[in-house]
Amino acid sequence: TNMPWFKGWKIERKEGNAEGKTLIDALDAILPPTRPTEKPLRLPLQDVYKIGGIGTVPVGRVETGVLKPGTVVVFAPANITTEVKSVEMHHEALVEAVPGDNVGFNVKNVSVKELRRGYVAGDSKAAPPKGAADFTAQVIVLNHPGQISNGYTPVLDCHTAHIACKFAEIKEKVDRRSGKTTEENPKFIKSGDAAIVNLVPSKPLC
Repeated sequence: TNMPWFKGWKIERKEGNAEGKTLIDALDAILPPTRPTEKPLRLPLQDVYKIGGIGTVPVGRVETGVLKPGTVVVFAPANITTEVKSVEMHHEALVEAVPGDNVGFNVKNVSVKELRRGYVAGDSKAAPPKGAADFTAQVIVLNHPGQISNGYTPVLDCHTAHIACKFAEIKEKVDRRSGKTTEENPKFIKSGDAAIVNLVPSKPLC
């Protein structure tokens, strides 16, 4: 009554139009994102437990794909292969785990000492994960006291892995907003710069 000028809101989209007046209406009109179930299985390990009477139980969140009991998984980059006996979420057995699910899964004939945080589980028969010898990344230097040049080796947190990676080659400086190249093969980068860099992990990174 005190906002006679407000006529509400409308949105047109191919999935169906929506309109409303309140924040609740707007929240109800949001379409849930599709989960990437059709992509290859990738599950970075957050932790590994030994549970009496059950055995070795790795824990992590499914990022892509689907994890089911009976799947033969491979843990990269260690290349350990085993069968999944069961999958649980919040102490309930699952028929399958989909992206976004935080799960624990029981594996056969693998000791707790063989697995560790940062490994990635995938389906051994469908695009299994592999360790990367090197990779190219866009790096933005938010705050650094000096200049960063080739050979600089910071510790990177990539999903749950925590590994030192060397700046093998700073390929180009780029504009932070447009992504366009501003300088080829710069000698160094500093605070405020964005660059495309070839990085080499100090030990296998998946």
